[in-house]
Amino acid sequence: MMELDNIRREYNKGNLSESDVNPSPMDQFGLWMKDALFFIPDDPTAMILSTSTASGSPSSRIVLLKDFNENGFTFFTNYESRKGQELLSNPQASILFYWKELERQIRIEGIVLKTDAIISNDYFDSRPMESRIAANASEQSAEIDSREGLDKTFDKLKEYFKKTPIVRPINWGGYILKPDYFEFWQGRENRMHDRIIYVFENDLWKIKRLAP
Repeated sequence: MMELDNIRREYNKGNLSESDVNPSPMDQFGLWMKDALFFIPDDPTAMILSTSTASGSPSSRIVLLKDFNENGFTFFTNYESRKGQELLSNPQASILFYWKELERQIRIEGIVLKTDAIISNDYFDSRPMESRIAANASEQSAEIDSREGLDKTFDKLKEYFKKTPIVRPINWGGYILKPDYFEFWQGRENRMHDRIIYVFENDLWKIKRLAP
């Protein structure tokens, strides 16, 4: 049996106070994302997307952030996947960024909506050819007979699309999470971490501190 209970380390790379953060949570996110893009060598835009069924049964997976602005956070996936089906029945979701090298986390909660088709088309057309073929080849989250069958489907479509433009499948596209809650977490010594939250109340973002 593995012994896990004594695995620990100290956090001492920074601090976070109410006076330091930007009044806008989106601007504060931009500052931390800029740091992540500079310091994180691999997958700085990776985020854990958590969804749940209408009855509240949760599931999580990692997706990649592809855009953010005052409207929200955009990612792309198969609309018929498990996350797509859960978002259809319950559009409330959360995303989590964890940057080990910076000892930082950001939790964001809100409502998820589909993006405009134009946004989905533009991003799909910007993807590498193989990624566009894969979006057509995979019925994401559906049970399949074998890896071999999946590879054969991909190879057939690769030949087919040598003569035909690769069009975005109607069951694949973008989502945008429109936030109403942010938490910025900075690791501190002795587990006395800094937690600064933004809550949207009365059409304004209110800044508060939580106990670690």
